[in-house]
Amino acid sequence: MTLTLDHLRRYAVARSLFKPTTLSRAIQRLGFVQADPIRAPARAQDLTLRHRVADYRAGDLERRYPRLPLEEDFFVNYGFLPRAHHQLMHPRTAREAWTPARWKQAQAVLAFVSERGTAHPRDVDAHFGHGKTTNWFGGSSNASTQLLDAMHYRGLLRVARREGGTRVYAPRVGDATPVAMSDAEARLDALLDIIVRKYAPLPAASLGQLLAYLRRGVPQWESLRASALKRARQRLGTARIEGVDWYWPADEDPRSRRWKPDDQVRLLTPFDPVVWDRRRFEMFWGWTYRFEAYTPAPKRKLGYYALPVLWGDRVIGWANLSVVDGELRSTFGYVDGRGPKARAFQHALQVELDQVCVFLGLEDQSRDCL
Repeated sequence: MTLTLDHLRRYAVARSLFKPTTLSRAIQRLGFVQADPIRAPARAQDLTLRHRVADYRAGDLERRYPRLPLEEDFFVNYGFLPRAHHQLMHPRTAREAWTPARWKQAQAVLAFVSERGTAHPRDVDAHFGHGKTTNWFGGSSNASTQLLDAMHYRGLLRVARREGGTRVYAPRVGDATPVAMSDAEARLDALLDIIVRKYAPLPAASLGQLLAYLRRGVPQWESLRASALKRARQRLGTARIEGVDWYWPADEDPRSRRWKPDDQVRLLTPFDPVVWDRRRFEMFWGWTYRFEAYTPAPKRKLGYYALPVLWGDRVIGWANLSVVDGELRSTFGYVDGRGPKARAFQHALQVELDQVCVFLGLEDQSRDCL
């Protein structure tokens, strides 16, 4: 059977939207869940997990994180990943070298956090009085917060939990011995395989782009990226379709009948693995989706936090959701201007809105949840 773009599209949707399972198993299968602080109507990590975790409710990841073998950290971007995957990236060497004075400051903070077991940034600031500094947005923030962030990135600290959305830190226990070159290559291969398993199938340009994003996770191995990409292209499943080279895990066949998307309607976060790769999005669905939260309101075409509307294996439009006075409000836009009139779609859309209400804890307040 000749492999087509239709096969790849169905494969991409079906393999990512697997049967809902436990939170731990879902994150293990995804390999990594991207985080974002915007709530519209919930954070990206919750919107991603609600489709893949049975009976998931907004905030479950934050509530259960301290008891799960997970870590918050940078990977291809910032988010949550299994501890075993996290360990592949450490010890991490940051691009910016610290001065001896900065190291002395960090060691004093590490001793303080170690003595207490965990520490909130305000506790560190109150004890050390590091003052204010300019953050990367150009505004002012506590110097202690920036130091804690940098210590977390270097692997001196880990996120133990969150309080009101703020990271509470604990000492990270891990080997600080530099990784040998052969081990570094094996780790980089494993990390790239995690990326492919999350976002497959990937056009060649996207595979290279994701490997470039991995520089934030493992900047110490930047010189090894080209050889890692070459090895990946040799071991992954691949095909050229309509002039584009595609890659996926070698143990999967995109033509298999097992990859059959269901007929549900799903409102996906802009960071969902199904829609994350905008290059692939346009190849699969023939229109341009943009994340416009940081676009000035008068220039927005889709909305502040437009959620792609997936029906079966087609992304046919977008939705904007909000909660007003305890009630879910929704507006929709469609690529064809009007959207499907079929009863099957209308029913499936209402089921999805009802599920959103349950996910948000609005089932007793919202008319959409009747």
